[in-house]
Parts: sequence; structure tokens; C-alpha cells
Amino acid sequence: MKKNGNVKWLFVLAFALSMILAACSGGGSSSSESGSGTDIDEGKGKGIEGGDLVLAVLSDASSLDPAGSNDVPSSVIQANIYETLVKRDDNNKIIEGLAEKWEALDDKTYEFTLRKGVKFHDGEPFNAEVVKMNLERVLDPDVASPRYFLYEMITDIIVKDEHTVQIKTEYPFAPLLAHLSHNGGSMVSPKSIEADYAAMKAGEAAGSVIATNPVGTGYFKFESWTPGAEIKLSKNEDYWGDKAHVDTVTFKVVPESAVRNADLETGYVHIADPVQPNEVAGINEGSYAKINQKASSSLAYLGFNTEKEPFNDPKVRRAISMLVNKDDISEGVYDGFGVPAIGPLAPGIFGFNKDAKPIEYNVEEAKKLLKEAGYENGFKSSIWTNDNPQRQQIAVLLQDELKKVNVEVSIEVMEFGAYLDKTANGEHEMFILGWSNPTGDADYGLYALFHSSQKGDPGNRSFYENPEVDKLLEQGRRESDPDERIKIYNKVQEHLIEDAPMAYLIHTEYLTGVSNKIRGFSIGTDGIYKLKDVQFVEEK
Repeated sequence: MKKNGNVKWLFVLAFALSMILAACSGGGSSSSESGSGTDIDEGKGKGIEGGDLVLAVLSDASSLDPAGSNDVPSSVIQANIYETLVKRDDNNKIIEGLAEKWEALDDKTYEFTLRKGVKFHDGEPFNAEVVKMNLERVLDPDVASPRYFLYEMITDIIVKDEHTVQIKTEYPFAPLLAHLSHNGGSMVSPKSIEADYAAMKAGEAAGSVIATNPVGTGYFKFESWTPGAEIKLSKNEDYWGDKAHVDTVTFKVVPESAVRNADLETGYVHIADPVQPNEVAGINEGSYAKINQKASSSLAYLGFNTEKEPFNDPKVRRAISMLVNKDDISEGVYDGFGVPAIGPLAPGIFGFNKDAKPIEYNVEEAKKLLKEAGYENGFKSSIWTNDNPQRQQIAVLLQDELKKVNVEVSIEVMEFGAYLDKTANGEHEMFILGWSNPTGDADYGLYALFHSSQKGDPGNRSFYENPEVDKLLEQGRRESDPDERIKIYNKVQEHLIEDAPMAYLIHTEYLTGVSNKIRGFSIGTDGIYKLKDVQFVEEK
């Protein structure tokens, strides 16, 4: 029996997380898992063992080091190689991972009992010392992990014996278990960590060993990576639990949606992600695949570099936010597959403020604000985006809207890795990006994006700084009572809507093409593929 020191908190979190599927529907009816109203495995043949699974994906990973990146394309790969102490199931309940049970000894101390007999892909044993090594590495300032914020409240990792470890925090931190389920807490082989530190001493960058040769305990092992082309994994035959069904998994980088869909139809690939909204009906009507439609906890946003003129003026940011026609974006770009955003948190996320008053579309009010800010005659700027087609379409819509107030913008599209590097360095003016919420808590959805300590790579690419928001975000982390946390996060969201460091666009749905030749595929509300249960089916 697992115990905890804050039953009320866990109940509220579990309830909030369970609401994500119901609250984020759009573009049609939804079901409990696929969100499409149909079972994509219905009528398929009996599952068989073996086979080579191929996925066509939009973007390549940036790093395979769980401490070295914070983007979804990287997390998708990492989640199939590494494992965490605890996990979240399909109902977003915290369940066993590499820890079999846990107990809250007090409001700042958790004790974890670890699984016995677990080995890394290189044969190294998993134990309490490994947990300590991994968490201390994420917290090491020399590693400079963009996922540091997830665990910065941890003060001590105490090894009690080989299979028992205690984690102490500076203050009671309600979502600690949720944060430990994030793949930023993935367990890396101790031999790999030692080799990485040795490389750092020799002058290499942190993560240079782990990022290109990842070693975890997961049900798939790393085989190869051809940057910009493909990443290949193979079945871990020595996995401690139920083994994966397929022999190999290959993630092929295919930037063009038409090519991904053609490869899906011909059987060259078995999963295509993403499918464009206007392609859903055509695939569903075909005989070769169906769409897995899943409500997400993500936010698509237009960000402003608040350290650059004229975006250092809140009036300018609010004016541009008033020129964002969310209905056009929702219906015209996403064909209704999503929910227009009123603020930074998606419905169903713990702390979502349903009573927040969003900035409404209003051209005349935008002109008035620009005049007050000294930009009555407009200005020139740029919007950066990446290889995501919807983001490119949004950029074109915004470009047209901004002409109404004499703001002339150019659009620059770049490869995803370069885009992340440049926006992390603050080289941009306006940019379009997204943020998923794999923990289901307001802290993850707000702290990394808006706390001044998180500028750049960790998430705050708006380079936003507001002392009052910082103070409230810190209070939200330290408050253990869920009702008080909600009050704090309500205030944060009111500040963020008023201050407009970004324009909050839409909470999208994940649309994935799944071949009729396979069964068992699912995707989380955070966009992470679940491939362990995927298997090929017998032909009828």
C-alpha cells in the first residue's frame, strides 16, 4: 500500500488530470483514449510478435540526454529508452515505475522502495546510488540542465540501502511525484554518467556522451542516430517487465506531410505524426489507416521578446494580442481540432482559471494602444517559426492582421533545432511555439515559461521578468494546500493576461495516422508516444 502526506492534494490533482480528455475536445466527438469517437483497433486481426515498426515524424530530436533538452521530439525518443521512478497511467494516476512503492515520511520527505533485479542496457545494476547520481546530475550547475527547474526544490537524496532512497525538499512541494514522472527524471546508466563527466573534464560539453549514446533501463535500446534522417531503437530482450512486441522501432524524419501520408498509405511507415487537420477525413475514409485523435494539455502561443523594443512595452504586446483572431486560427488552421486559449493553461490542468478574462480581438483598441505607446504609424518586425505547418499558417494570418495597424512583419521559417537554439539565445523578436504539460500541474505550465530565472532554454523564451509574478510562482511552489494554490495561480494568470508576454492561441489536439497493420498505439496528453504495446496484426 502506497502512502502519502497529502491525500487531499493527490485527489485534486488526479481529478484535474482526468478532466483533460473531456475538457480539450474539439473537431468532433471524443472517446476516452483516442479522442476520435472510434476505436482505431476495432476489427483488426490478432496481434503477433516481432516486426519492424516505422514512424514518420515531423522533427528530429535535439538531444537524447534527458537532462539536456526540453522539447517534445526529444522526449518522445527518450521515453522509450529510459524510465522514471514513478509514471502516470492513462487516467493520469501516479503508478509504479522503477520504484515499487513510496511513502511520505513528512511534508518534505519521500522514501522510495526500488525494484530489484533491474539492469541498464549496458548491464549495470539499477539501485539507490544510481537514483542519487541522476538527480544530482540534473541539479549540477555545471551540467546546466534545462530541466533543473523540475527538481530545484530537492535538497538531499539519501541512500538508505541498496533499494531504498529518500528525497528531501526545501519546502513542501505538492507536485513532486508528478515531476518525478516527467522524463527529465529518467534514470541513465551510472557508467554513462561517469563517462560524460570524464568528457566534460576533457573539455567536451555536458551531455556529449549521453546525448548521442543513451543507455537506460527501458523496453527499447538505442541502436543508431543519423541526425536529420532517423533514429533506430531495438527491443530490450532483458527488460525487467513485460517486453515490447516489435523487434525494432525507427523514427524517420519526414518534414513533408504529403510524403508522410503517402508512406503511410503504401505501408512504408506505420505511424505518421502529425497529420494535418484537413487530411483527417481523407485518411479515415481510406482502408489503410485511421486517425488517433487525442486532446492535449499543450499551448500554442505567439511569444514576444520582452527585452527588445518595442516589445518591452506591455501596451504594444497587448495591442498585437488584440489582433490575434483565435476563431480564424481554430477553424481556419486547425479545422476545429482544438480549444481557443484564454490564458497559458489548458482546461483540465490543475490551476486552470476558467474565470480569467482573455484579451479579445479588437482592431480599433489595438490602434489606440499603439498610439499611446508611440507607434501610431506602426513599425517593422519579424515572426520566427519552424517546420510546423500550422505555425507557418498562423504566421501568415498574423502578418495580414498586423498590416491593419501598419505593423509590417517578415516571416522566417527555420529548422527546429536551429530555431530552439536561436530563440534560447534571445535573437528573435516575435516567435510561434508550443508548450506541453506532462505533469498536469500549473507549476510546470507557468514556472518554466514565465519565471525570470528560466529565461532562454528552460522555457522562458519571451525573456519575461515581473517581480510580482516571480513571487507568486514561488509561493505556488511552496504552498501545499490545493485551494490556496489555485488562488495563487489564478492571480498569476490574471497578471499574465494583462501583461501579455505572449498571445495565448490554442490548445491543440494530437492527430496521428495509425496503420491498420498495427494495434496498441496510443499517445499521451503530453504528446509522448506509447510504443511498448504496439504490435503487428495477422492479415485477415
